[in-house]
Amino acid sequence: MDTAGSVLRYENTVEALFVRRLNRFAAQVLINGYPERVHVKNTGRLEELLVPQARVTLQKAAGPDRKTAWDLISVFRPGFGWVNIDSLAPNELMKRHLMSLDYDWVKPEHTYGSSRFDFYMERGGEKYLTEVKGCTLAAETECGTGLFPDAPTERGVKHLNELAAAAKEGYHCEIAFVIQMNGIHRVLPNDATQPEFGRALIRAVQAGVQVVCYSCRVEADSIMMTGEAESTPVFRAK
Repeated sequence: MDTAGSVLRYENTVEALFVRRLNRFAAQVLINGYPERVHVKNTGRLEELLVPQARVTLQKAAGPDRKTAWDLISVFRPGFGWVNIDSLAPNELMKRHLMSLDYDWVKPEHTYGSSRFDFYMERGGEKYLTEVKGCTLAAETECGTGLFPDAPTERGVKHLNELAAAAKEGYHCEIAFVIQMNGIHRVLPNDATQPEFGRALIRAVQAGVQVVCYSCRVEADSIMMTGEAESTPVFRAK
């Protein structure tokens, strides 16, 4: 993976056809007509993406001890183009973005309370916390809108509650949605899947937590962060 600048590029990739998901971590695909078990780099449901005969991109896995030789990193969805489903990509992109800013210190994986947040930063004695969420689900009836989460996430609710508590203690807190799809420019809570996440998000915003969305341009073997906007009532991104 080339992580120069704001682009993540995947090397050693091939295209395949999706057959079926075997469990949260594995799927069966066809590479040049031959069946292959591959690792799915996302434990979300992805039901609207991982459908039979969907075009997918695989990356050759590193490491001799791997049970699977390939990682599934993107899926082609008609009407949207390629969708990146690498759950590590949002944090990689966010790390690059934060390192380009004028923070005195950027630390990944920081513990606050009983939660571990993706990033802790300091600037001029001020403390910052950022939690990153990847969005791969598009709303069916609202053009340009993404939804989060695509499956219930008690961990996500806990993160919002802890961010709210930290904000009340003087931390500058934000939750950042990295949109891993083309043509999506805002993210809304997926109340149909988990109403409590939406309620927790509202409480967090009321406590001073900022919501930031990042639009991306996604290709079969790359994803690039293209725009940023601060929180609005609909959490819109550029």
